[in-house]
Amino acid sequence: KIWNDIVDTSRDFSRYIKLYEFAIGTSKVRRINALLASFPYLLRHRIRPSLISMRRVNDPEYERDPENSLLLYPDASLRDTDPDVAALAYDGEDSAVPRMKRELCWVDKRALPWKLLPGSSLELCARAQNRPLWVCDRMAKELSMVDDVLPRWTNRERLALIGCVDKLSRSIGACERIHQTVVPLNYARHALRSLTVWLWTLPFVMAKDLGLLTGPVVAVL
Repeated sequence: KIWNDIVDTSRDFSRYIKLYEFAIGTSKVRRINALLASFPYLLRHRIRPSLISMRRVNDPEYERDPENSLLLYPDASLRDTDPDVAALAYDGEDSAVPRMKRELCWVDKRALPWKLLPGSSLELCARAQNRPLWVCDRMAKELSMVDDVLPRWTNRERLALIGCVDKLSRSIGACERIHQTVVPLNYARHALRSLTVWLWTLPFVMAKDLGLLTGPVVAVL
């Protein structure tokens, strides 16, 4: 349901942005759309870091191209409260690594979602501690700087678009709450016991149809 809300909000937001392009400006509309397109990638990476390919800086198997690579730290913890942790990547590789528990990594700027981000936004996003939230803040800032074009673009339309950004921002918290919710211990124990009983009784049900093949099939399961 959360991802469905993100899709619906993104479509509405993109349509409104195009509708008011005369006031926002073509170049700003393109920047906002690029930020919007990068949001789902960054949010998925926030929840499941393995979905974006990151290479360790000191990994000998992969050669880093300094011109097309971006230094950053992975989202190893959703509870990290150090606001300067990501910015250390640009303090220098030698000085940053000993100060951090997380390994310094790099990504290819030419890959998704990094190639979607405008030039000046790329390094700022890499420095951010919560990258999907940074994208929402940047989109809201872009909209807040648009001047009024009376009577078709006023504060009412601006707040309506920022409201879409707020919905995307709230979806980050909803995903993080699900990700951080621990499975209850009693539920885990009952699930394990039920699965064990089911596996123990499965051969008796399959023996009638599979015969001697019951053993190998159960072993595979």
